[in-house]
Amino acid sequence: MVLPLRLYWSGPSPAFDLDEPYSRRWLYQIVLREASRPEDLTSYLDRDTLIAVWPELYLPRGVRQAWEERHPQLRAAAAGAA
Repeated sequence: MVLPLRLYWSGPSPAFDLDEPYSRRWLYQIVLREASRPEDLTSYLDRDTLIAVWPELYLPRGVRQAWEERHPQLRAAAAGAA
């Protein structure tokens, strides 16, 4: 998957191999931090994948808190991984 410049403006390549766990987590972290419109989220994130990788994502506290408040299944995924 290739992210647009508005989401990924630095680094070696805007292309991410979603079959590679590190690359997939990196893409999710970028999109969750940088998305400025709803279609950024719906175009680049998958619900089931988000729930699966949620405990492993490195996100600012405010981003994580906002997502967990809005989507309790993410909080449950994080609690289940602890």
